[in-house]
Amino acid sequence: MMIFGLILLGVLLNASAQLLLKAGMTQIGHFEFTIANALPIGMKVAVNPPILTGLFFYVMSVAVWLLVLSRVQVSLAYPMLSIGYIVNALAAYYFFGEPLTSLRLIGIFVIIAGVYLVAQH
Repeated sequence: MMIFGLILLGVLLNASAQLLLKAGMTQIGHFEFTIANALPIGMKVAVNPPILTGLFFYVMSVAVWLLVLSRVQVSLAYPMLSIGYIVNALAAYYFFGEPLTSLRLIGIFVIIAGVYLVAQH
């Protein structure tokens, strides 16, 4: 059970990182990717608190992932990361008003079924 807790911690850290990066980029806004604005946009990214926190969460999720890989087969652990899609889809709906369509909900249930089957060894 401890290994599942570690995997879940890694998933939550990774999902939180994605949400924080989205929040930070929403603050920065749409921009054209050109040489002329690479430095100004890069500076905005480099000092944006949600982006910096998101990157920190990514580093933490990698540390947790390495711990998981030292204890369990990658073919069992890696599919568990797809739980992050479920967390992100629900959180993006709640925090950013992103659509949660019937097809996405079906996809979520397929992911849940797949993770369950993989976990059965």
